[in-house]
Amino acid sequence: MKKILCLLLCLAPLQAISGTPEKSVLEDYAKHAQFMNIKISPQGNYLAATSRTPEGNINLTVLDINNQEVLSVTQGRGKESVSDFNWVSDERLVMSMAREVGSYETPFATGEIFAMNADGGNQKILTGWRSDGLKQFAQIIDLLPEESDQVMIYSTSNNASEPYVDIYRLKVDSGRVKSEGRIPVRRYKGTNVRVYLDDNGITRLATGEEPHNTNEKVIMTRPGANKEWKEVARFGQKEGNFLPIDILPDGKTAVGLSDVVTDTNALTTMNLATGEISVMAEHPETDLSPIMSIRNGRANEVIGAAYEYDNIDTVFFTDIEDEYFAKVVQSLTNAFPNASVNINSATLDNSKIVLSVSSANHPREFYLFDAEKRALSLIIKSKPWLDKEEIPQTEIISYKARDGLTIKALLTLPKGQKAEDLPLILLPHGGPHGPRDSLTALNPDAKVLAEHGYAVLQPNFRGSGGYGREFLQSGYKNWGTTMINDMTDGVMHVVEEGIVDKDRMCVYGASYGGYAALMTVIREPDLYKCTIGFVGVYDLNMMFKEGDIPETESGLNYLDMALPNTEEERNAQSPVHLVNKLKVPVFIIQGGKDVRVPPKQAYALRDALEERDHPYEWMFKDSEGHGFYKPENNIERWTRMLTFLDKHIGE
Repeated sequence: MKKILCLLLCLAPLQAISGTPEKSVLEDYAKHAQFMNIKISPQGNYLAATSRTPEGNINLTVLDINNQEVLSVTQGRGKESVSDFNWVSDERLVMSMAREVGSYETPFATGEIFAMNADGGNQKILTGWRSDGLKQFAQIIDLLPEESDQVMIYSTSNNASEPYVDIYRLKVDSGRVKSEGRIPVRRYKGTNVRVYLDDNGITRLATGEEPHNTNEKVIMTRPGANKEWKEVARFGQKEGNFLPIDILPDGKTAVGLSDVVTDTNALTTMNLATGEISVMAEHPETDLSPIMSIRNGRANEVIGAAYEYDNIDTVFFTDIEDEYFAKVVQSLTNAFPNASVNINSATLDNSKIVLSVSSANHPREFYLFDAEKRALSLIIKSKPWLDKEEIPQTEIISYKARDGLTIKALLTLPKGQKAEDLPLILLPHGGPHGPRDSLTALNPDAKVLAEHGYAVLQPNFRGSGGYGREFLQSGYKNWGTTMINDMTDGVMHVVEEGIVDKDRMCVYGASYGGYAALMTVIREPDLYKCTIGFVGVYDLNMMFKEGDIPETESGLNYLDMALPNTEEERNAQSPVHLVNKLKVPVFIIQGGKDVRVPPKQAYALRDALEERDHPYEWMFKDSEGHGFYKPENNIERWTRMLTFLDKHIGE
């Protein structure tokens, strides 16, 4: 394994890991992950890994485990990158492609599917505009382990206003397709469509938007191949949902996550004939995530659940079929406390398993577990230039909101400093409804600020996801009121604990977090010394007219649910109309190609500040979207942010 590690590192294009002078902290956090994914071939002879080039494109490298050799390195053209990949046999892979597009924070899927042999030979464009076959957007649904020469895909037309989902079997050598019918759900503007196969390789279950009402999600089923699809359930945006994970071996039951019967997302089953939902396991305070066993390279059985509340915890079930696999996964999970541990891939006989491990306190790492030897070894780190021993540590804290509601938050403290009288940055997350700040992933903003000596508080205020439907919906209509109160109450908690200096506090956030950064200092004009809004919303009424949210029925319905009812009420919670209450300097950061929160929002705030001759700073990047993607732009952003913060709350 050391040789494999060496081979991967030798392919690495970034100079920071080859002994050249150490890069700055900002550059280290701005760099995109060097290694994105690693998967083992079905017989365990090869590893395939996606890695980044000096130009930022993502290549696919195949390594021969037995001979310790690089078999092939494959890359796209121009700004193309390999987005995802899978082994269909021990000698052939399929991959989907992505392209860097300015209005998106990350490379955007092109809908093209490629195939090649492990040694790089017999390359074939299977779908997409450059192929000889299916020209439409396509995405791989699932592999067919019993038929290693083909995969199941879905396809939609990019030109149709109401694109339905067509299902095909795709030959991975020739690109020939065989129709498996059409499912009456639609994929529109990137909305999520999920399709599931039974153990016989038949598409039996699908979820997506109702074709004529994007406010509702439907679940469609059919009893077998060439049978008619029928609706078994539908869910509105406020009624809970059922998200399938897999179809059980009986072919009559789906297992999934649902908050229909419970308030939080519980592990549940659905009767595919009746739509009846039954609870397998639940946590009263937080959502569950399934832990699955693997058989013949595919998810097979729910063997446990993971959840995050005070820490990241797991529970494993006793009444299960694959007890041995459960014990293996439990031991691997125990090896990485307070981290997210996922099985990336496994050989068909489960003798070798590739794990990905990540947390708020270290970037993703990849490990190989050899079941016969009972040995676990590191393959590679996604960001090898970041030393997890030196990264500022993040932990979960709890506090009470002023109405008694328990709020969870992440607290990151500077390394090597006493947790006493520190300057504070309040960092509310975006969304706001659905996302939450979690211990499962490293937040570069939080780490950069802590590296610079600031304590960073990330409250999961009401409206955040992960804590149940009631908690999420309690934030509706209250973007600038009770949600802001929750943030303030968290700040006062760390002040009262003596961790933070009350006289040195600022606010920074992106998207909804940018909105909250302005509303917080408007609501509490004497508590903070400055504020930074990044791609933020500043005029709630403008959200109904500008950006991609109001382009769909579901988007408009979301705005109607989440925002105050009337224009006057929305103005009363809009920073652009409340700048007269500001007492602190403002820093506005915006991307010119942002389609989620268009630049008009930033311009409106800037105009309002200029009208009152209020002090502000401005940073605008024409080529960036809703969040900055280019490392050099994030370095500049952080540099200017830290200068701004130091000016107002630095030593």
